[in-house]
Order: sequence, then structure tokens, then C-alpha cells
Amino acid sequence: MQMERESSVEELKGVGPKTAQLFRKIDVISVGDLLEYYPRAYDIYEEPVPVAKLVPEKVQAVSVAINGRVQQKKVKNLQILTVRTADASGVLQVTWFNMPFLSRQLLQGARYILRGRVVSKDGHLTMDQPELFTVAAYMEIAGTMRPQYALTAGLGNSAIVRAVTQALKSGIVYTEFLPAEIRNKCNLTEYNYSIQNIHFPMNQDSLLEARHRLVFEEFFLFVLALRRMREEAVESVNAFAIKPVPQTDQLISGLPYALTGAQQKVWQEIQSDMTGHKVMSRLIQGDVGSGKTIIAVLALILAAGNGYQGALMVPTEVLARQHYESIHSLIASSRFPYRPVLLTGSMTAKEKREAYGLIESGEADIIIGTHALIQEKVNYKDLALVVTDEQHRFGVRQRETLSNKGREPHVLVMSATPIPRTLALIIYGDLDVSVINELPATRRPIKNCVVGTGYRPKAYEFIAREIKAGRQAYIICPMVEESESIEAENVIDYTRRLRDVLPDIKIEYLHGKMKPAEKNSIMERFASGEIQVLVSTTVVEVGVNVPNATVMMVENAERFGLAQLHQLRGRVGRGEHQSYCIFVSGNEQAQTMKRLNILNQSNDGFHIASEDLKLRGPGDLFGIRQSGLLEFRIGDIFTDVNVLKQASEAAAALMEEDETLSAPEHAALQRRLNQYINRGTGKISI
Repeated sequence: MQMERESSVEELKGVGPKTAQLFRKIDVISVGDLLEYYPRAYDIYEEPVPVAKLVPEKVQAVSVAINGRVQQKKVKNLQILTVRTADASGVLQVTWFNMPFLSRQLLQGARYILRGRVVSKDGHLTMDQPELFTVAAYMEIAGTMRPQYALTAGLGNSAIVRAVTQALKSGIVYTEFLPAEIRNKCNLTEYNYSIQNIHFPMNQDSLLEARHRLVFEEFFLFVLALRRMREEAVESVNAFAIKPVPQTDQLISGLPYALTGAQQKVWQEIQSDMTGHKVMSRLIQGDVGSGKTIIAVLALILAAGNGYQGALMVPTEVLARQHYESIHSLIASSRFPYRPVLLTGSMTAKEKREAYGLIESGEADIIIGTHALIQEKVNYKDLALVVTDEQHRFGVRQRETLSNKGREPHVLVMSATPIPRTLALIIYGDLDVSVINELPATRRPIKNCVVGTGYRPKAYEFIAREIKAGRQAYIICPMVEESESIEAENVIDYTRRLRDVLPDIKIEYLHGKMKPAEKNSIMERFASGEIQVLVSTTVVEVGVNVPNATVMMVENAERFGLAQLHQLRGRVGRGEHQSYCIFVSGNEQAQTMKRLNILNQSNDGFHIASEDLKLRGPGDLFGIRQSGLLEFRIGDIFTDVNVLKQASEAAAALMEEDETLSAPEHAALQRRLNQYINRGTGKISI
């Protein structure tokens, strides 16, 4: 059967209904989705090194002979097999767990190649659970790069590799859709070559060539889609009679702190927009803790004060509830005649019906919620302002859906992502950009340190002292569960170990794969102080405001982008007490530590993002997590800033030549652009 991009993955050999269901969990439904499910890293099978050249904490291959008797013992349900191996340069102790059959395969005096993570224990080198190869078998794969994909429970790496292999061997040649002129000018490889080499690269050079083309392609389609939407949404006349109201000045003067100069400037820009002749489409870009939310509240009060409704959409239920409670408290203490209402997915049917009624009748002036705000059942009486917090979590289409609930309302979006202004003009091309580049004077700078794994015991002692003083702490791990292929801390096992180390402290874990109700419960218990230490993945990045949390400890900090680490750090330092951030690196090589030390030197997100760019080279393209910032599938606006600019210029030139892409030579690009815009949930993620 001939397969197209739109063909179901079930048409691939070996992918039945059960496996297809697992693929759906990772948003892979079609063959096209599968081809765009790019590896998150690559396992490179390098030449074996002598025992003396092994580097602790690094995955390496070594050629050794068995020179001791295989020892076996059983501890509870764990079968442990150990053996002494060596070469001319040194000795390596090796351990396997629950693999008793190896005792029959390992022959004394025979030479094998072992590949695994090397650990130094009491001055001796050890390797736990290494891969075992004959010399001939290893030589067959030496030098190859094997893809490692992000996984979900029940769907292993080998299953994804098999499916991708089937898709690439199906015989179909996918139509090249980038115009030849652009490919030649920008030195881009052909599509089929790029897809083959992003999944199964021949070598590092072919991988970088393939990635360059696919990053360009993604940015190019993104910019074209934005331009198309911008043209569809012609600058509209302001249909709302909005004038300044005294309540905004009253709110500002009643705050327990003074607005910074930057906050005042941005508020004046917003007020000018909303009272002007054109509909506002504005982005507030401000560092973590710069005070964007109070500016959004002022805009909501301005809309309500003129008899209209304003809606604030945030990415998590806990954050929505916190915003609702703080806005409700502000309105009550100021004695304003406005009624805020909360709307989230987990509310009961009765609570939702009540909220729907208040919104439709206009009794609710300010509506705070999650994606529930854009459901079909929600009808607004007169929606004049739409605010989306943490813009990158929603996407243009979702923002549009909420806007369509009113008669072309004003749009205000907020982002803590530290992007240089030139990039912001590309990424948020349909918005005017305001920047809050000052932190409130009352906000204490966070004290930072970058350390190796050997510092953990001291870090735990420090956390215990902070807990004893009545504070709370976050510990961030890069993974949810243990992975065979990736050496990194995971929240589930880490929490179990930490409970043994700190038995008198209430410790829980949180990750994105948990059910929404469970996540909300954990976050609410942490916010209330019931949970003292929260071990979490980056799901807390936009999660909740806990002023009592004073410690942020990030494990495997080398696996994150600096901009994301900076945003994680923003979870602490929100209260009156001094806060601390401990970045633990599993890789203590000089370049890694130099990169992480940028966080020691500055609390300025824009400076950090800029410095990160300078230090990152082609070798850093993989294994550094930037997800959660701007959710492109393969592109990274920090690493790939030059490609983004190149793609933006190419898109502008093409649109000038053929604005509607109606020329015959652009038919394939037009089809691909439509697929891109309508894929998955029908949103462009930014």
C-alpha cells in the first residue's frame, strides 16, 4: 500500500491498534507525525578506550578480558552478578542486576566490549549494568549514531525505531515543498535526505545538515502562518467606548509597593491602546518576578470600569485559582463594584453552570480560568479584553478562539521568556511589544551556587534547616521515570531515596503525566504548606506562586537550557525571606560548569539568554532541554537564532513575490503550510 504523510501509523507493519493507541499519547497519529517525532538525543557508539582512559560519570565503551570468577548473590528479590575485568592498563569491576543468564555467557579469559556509565567508588572504577558485546558485534556498530526518542509508558525506544524504519522503507518519496531558489540560497538539503538523516544519521555532519534544513523549514512555515493570520486579522477599529477610570489610580496608590518605572510605562501604553481608535494587540514581555500580573489586573479593571468584561486565561488550574483569589481580595479590599468569577475544567457541573450564567448575564465582570474559558458552552455578554498569561503555553489558535468569543476584543498576552527584542518581533509578529525590564525594589536577589553531585549531602542538610525554619523547597529532576538510555535523575525514584534521607519531612512528587486532579491536589497541598519538599519535573515552571518556598534545587542542570533554568529559579524569591538556588551538574567538565556559572553571575533573564547563545555550539544542539519555552518540534530560538532570522527573511521575500502562494511552483508549499496550520489541535504552538 502506498503511504502518504496523512496515512495512519496503523498502516505500518508491526503497529497494531494497541501500539497506535500508545503513539497517540505522544501525539503521533499519522506517518507525517511520526516522521516529525524527532529524536531527543543520539547514542554514539564510540571506539573503545583503555581502562586507564575511562572518565567517571561518563558513558564509554571499553575492551576488557574476564580475569576473575563470576560471583552471584541474591539480596531480597535482586539477583546480583559481579565479575572482575581488566586490560593492560587497569582493572574494572562490573555488576549486573537480575541477569543471571550472563554467568553462562561470560568465559574466563575471553575478551568483550562493555559499554556503560563509569563510576569511581573508593578509588576503584566500576560499571553497573553495562551493555555486553563480542568484539566483532561491537565493531559492526562502532561509529554509528542511534536515535533516542522521548518515551511514554508502554512505548519503548525500540518500538519507535522500528516504526520510523518502516516509514522510511515504505518506498514513498515525499514531495519537496521548499522552493528550489530558497533551498539553493540558504544551502538546505533535500527533504527526504533530511528526514532520513535526522532519524538515522550517517555521521555528525549529515546530522547537522539535516537538522539545519528541518529547523529552517519549521521556522519558515511558522513565519508564513503568522503572516497569513496577520493579513486575515486586518487592524480593526476599537468597538468599545473605553475611558480612563479612577479605580485604576486608586488601585495603584493602594498597593503596598510602588510600581517600577517600566511598569508605569507599560501601563500607560496599554491604557492608551484600550482608549484609542484601534483594537489592542500587545505583548508584555517581562522577566520572572518583574510584575506583569498587576499590569494585567489594571487592564481588567479598566475594562470592567467601563461596563465590559475581561478574561484572564492561564495554563494551570492552581494558577487560575491563585489569580482568582488575589484579584477577588484586591477588589474586595478596594471596595470596587466588580464581580470576578473562576472557571476551570475540574469544577463540578453545578459550579460550571453557575459560572456560565454569571458570564452570559454580564454579572461577572472579570473571568479567570484555564482552557475552560474557550469551551463552546461559555457565552460572554460583552467581552472587551482577553489576557493570556504564559503565552507560549497556549498558541495563536487558542488565543484566537478566546478572542472570537467577543466582538474583536483587545488582546494582551504575557510572557516571561527572555527573548531579545529583534527576535520577539519575529516570534510575536502580530503583536506590539512592551518590555518590563526592571525588578521591584522589594524583591531580594536570589543567592545561587553551581555544584557537582558530591555536594548533595550538604544541600540536603541545608534544605532540612530551611524546612525547620518553616520554609519549603522545590527539587527539579529532568525525567519522570528511569530510562535505560539516559543517565539522569527521575522524580519517582528520587522521591523514594529522599524520603529515606529526610524521613521527618513531608515529601511528594509531581510530573506532567499525572492526572489533572492529582496534579492540582499536589500543587494546592504544596501551596498551603502541607507538603514541605516538592520533587518535580519542569511542570512547576508556570505552576503556582508559593512565597514560602525559599530553595530551588535543580538536578542534572546541564540537561536544561539556561533560559529555562532561569525561569525555574523564578519559582522562589517571591516572599520576604532570602531565597537560594542550587544547580547540581552531573557533568563537571569545564565547559559545562562555565555555562552554568552564568546563572551565578546574573539574575537578568535577557543577559542569561544572550550569554547562553554565545557559549552554545553545534555539539550542544542535542541533550539541552529548552522545551516549555517556545514549543517548536526541533528548532530552538536561542541556539538557532540565525536560522530564525534567515527563515523570516526568506518568508518575507517569498510573500512579496507571491502573497497567496497561488503560483504553480508553490502548490506543494501551500499544501504543506495548510497541513502545518491545521495539524493536531489546529494550533501553531508559540
